[in-house]
Amino acid sequence: MPLVYNELHRLARRYMAAEQTSHPLQTTGLVHEAYLRLVDANTIDWQNRAHFYAICARLMRRILIDFARSRNYQKRGAGFAHIQLEEAVTVSEAVGSEMLAVDEALKQLAAIDSRKSEVVELRFFGGLTADEKAAALGVSPDTVLRDWKLAKAWLLRELSGESHHEA
Repeated sequence: MPLVYNELHRLARRYMAAEQTSHPLQTTGLVHEAYLRLVDANTIDWQNRAHFYAICARLMRRILIDFARSRNYQKRGAGFAHIQLEEAVTVSEAVGSEMLAVDEALKQLAAIDSRKSEVVELRFFGGLTADEKAAALGVSPDTVLRDWKLAKAWLLRELSGESHHEA
């Protein structure tokens, strides 16, 4: 348990690094909230260590997205601010509406190609290596790298606000 807890705490620290110091949820609270959600997840078929951390990273991301949405509920319909993907290398660099913009872009990518979306999620939010991502997704590391390149290009276009129909 201490090894798992320390790794989860490291992931949570990455998430919380750019959050405001007045954020109602602190690093330990984020780990505990993720743990509580894991306790209720009896139907998950744990495949390996990378899969476990990927699920934990996804849970932490969802928790922070839920907090950002609750803080910004008055702004519904106002649209999201566009940011460069390079500025959002980790979730800790994306806060508030920027985090929501990245989340929305990932949802759109998942609708087009779920594996590429998972590669991005595991890289940004899980901090997994290419080999760990490949193991979690059941593909080769080369496939993960190809997926990352294509997903990065797609997300850069989406977050920059470029038109889909430019000549």
